[in-house]
Amino acid sequence: MRELRWPVSVTHALPDGSQLSLQPIRRRDRGAWTEVRSRNSDWLRPWEATLPPNSPPGPASYAALVRLLTSQARSGRALPWLIHLSEGPEQDFRMVGQLTVSGIVGGSAAWGQIGYWVDQRVAGRGIVPTAVAMAVDHCFATIGMHRIEIAIRPENAASLRVVAKLGFRPEGLRPRYLHIDGDWRDHLVFALNSEEVGEGLLRRWERLRT
Repeated sequence: MRELRWPVSVTHALPDGSQLSLQPIRRRDRGAWTEVRSRNSDWLRPWEATLPPNSPPGPASYAALVRLLTSQARSGRALPWLIHLSEGPEQDFRMVGQLTVSGIVGGSAAWGQIGYWVDQRVAGRGIVPTAVAMAVDHCFATIGMHRIEIAIRPENAASLRVVAKLGFRPEGLRPRYLHIDGDWRDHLVFALNSEEVGEGLLRRWERLRT
């Protein structure tokens, strides 16, 4: 696995003329991040990670979150991106979600996990599958990772559709796997190995969409 370089952005033109970009989380995005998170709080709450009782406190502010994620990125353990959308070549990008590759391990494992959320206003437009495909291709082709996995609550129908569209392989149930929305929750695990998408996941996804 090659050295993880940070910061790095990934941009892709969508079939409808809009553009999607994975951009490093930065302090200057605080206003947009806070507004989108606040507006979507009820919609995202059932799928949000929480801290078990007696855990050390997490980041107390957006600036602290950026510092934590940036430190993880610079040490090669994470790729914390914000998802930005431009409605056309001449339009400004706006933040519509977040995607993080976390738990990155090199050596004989060479794998990581993807988590994401998206603004409800753009849900159903293929934003998340495209962003996931962009991230997977970067991890496989640029960094040289071998495996990416995604853990999803069985009740999260929207995310289950994402991994189905992208051809992630189901690997079974992990009982009480992650602390989500105030309790330990079961998760279904899905994975892809690099040799399963030799042509690139983004190319395969766009071919399936046409």
